[in-house]
Order: sequence, then structure tokens, then C-alpha cells
Amino acid sequence: MSNNNKTPAIRFKGFTDTWEQRGFSSVFEILQNNTLSRADLCDESGLAQNIHYGDVLIKYGEVLDVGNEPLAYINSDKIVTAMKNSYLQNGDVIIADTAEDATVGKCSEIANLGDKTVLSGLHTIPVRPKEEYASGYLGYYLNSNSYHDTLIPLMQGTKVTSISKSALQGTSISYPKSLDEQAEISAYFQNLDNLITLHQRKCDKLIQFIAAMLKKLFPQNGAYKPELRFKGFT
Repeated sequence: MSNNNKTPAIRFKGFTDTWEQRGFSSVFEILQNNTLSRADLCDESGLAQNIHYGDVLIKYGEVLDVGNEPLAYINSDKIVTAMKNSYLQNGDVIIADTAEDATVGKCSEIANLGDKTVLSGLHTIPVRPKEEYASGYLGYYLNSNSYHDTLIPLMQGTKVTSISKSALQGTSISYPKSLDEQAEISAYFQNLDNLITLHQRKCDKLIQFIAAMLKKLFPQNGAYKPELRFKGFT
């Protein structure tokens, strides 16, 4: 991002407008989260679903497809009712405020929510954009080095690192005014994510194949010869 004109070094064809740069608090409103631990959640069913900070840090990507991602459940009617004004919506962003390293601030943008009731859980800061943004843009931007590097000086702690709501509110958000340009950027990274997932599946299958062949091409359980041998060797 150029400091002079607030635009990135590379842009998609047809977009030339200067980017906006606004304070975090003018872009987002902060929602309520709950403090339920893993032990307080259920995997089978419940009154609402829950997003735990550990899953944001390790499991979920920049965009969380709620319709296709299994989430834990909350069975406490008291908590679900008390958080009625903070039920998540598409476009909301869930930020992990605690980690054991500098991954603090990793986040997931909510997508494909459907009619599910979902709440933001332990050690998360849920935020809602005050204006419309293209789906996925904020998730990718807030996870980029461009933004995350600004959080590092604001992190606190040694063994466990955290970042506060007030610290986040002192940061700035950059974005193109055009929703079309935001959408182009989001689609570009989503395509890359899909390619990574495809190749990861192929890699996982190859790893399984190697494990199977290691058993077949080497003697097992005291045998003096393997189950399979290459042609010509007896």
C-alpha cells in the first residue's frame, strides 16, 4: 500500500480510484461475545451454535462458510436470550483476541449463515461493519500482513498474548470505495484458497497411499517377505 496515494501496488484492470482509510471504530461496531469454555459446549445439538477462538486460530479460514462448517452448540437458554442483539449476520467478523503467539488478531468473516443462530464465543471480539462491503473482503484484509503487522506492537503478554478492544479501535482499515473492486479482490483470494484445498486433498491421499504401500512392500508381523513385490523378484 502506497503511503502517498493510499492505493496498492497492483490493482485489477479498470479500477483507479483512491482507496479509503478509516479508523476501526468508524468502520465497525463491536458486538457481545460469551465466555463459554469447550466443556460448556455440545457437538450434537443445542439452541444456538458457537464460534470458539481456538477454531478461529487453527481451523477456520478468512471466510467461514457456516452452512458447510460444523460448529459446536450452546444449550443455555439464558445465554442465548441475553445475547439476542448479538446474533451473528453475514459479513460480521470474529476476531480471536488471545493466542500463545503473534497469531492474535486472526479472524474469520461470516458467510452463508442461512437461518442458523450463531454466537461469538470465548476470547473473541465480534464486530459488524457499519456499511456494506463485498463478501470476503474484510476477512482477507484483516488477516493480511498489511493489517496484522499493525497489531503486533499493540499485543500484550508473554506466555499468552492478547489484544484489547480499545487497541483495535486505534487501528485503521483500508479499502477501495468500489464494491466491485472489493469483490474482485475477495474472489481472487477465494480461488487461491480453493486451489490450496484441492491440492491438500491430493496430498492427503498420497500420504495415505504411501502409508498403505509401506505396509505392503515391507515384511510385517514377523513375515520374511512382503505382501507385494516388484515384477521379476522372487
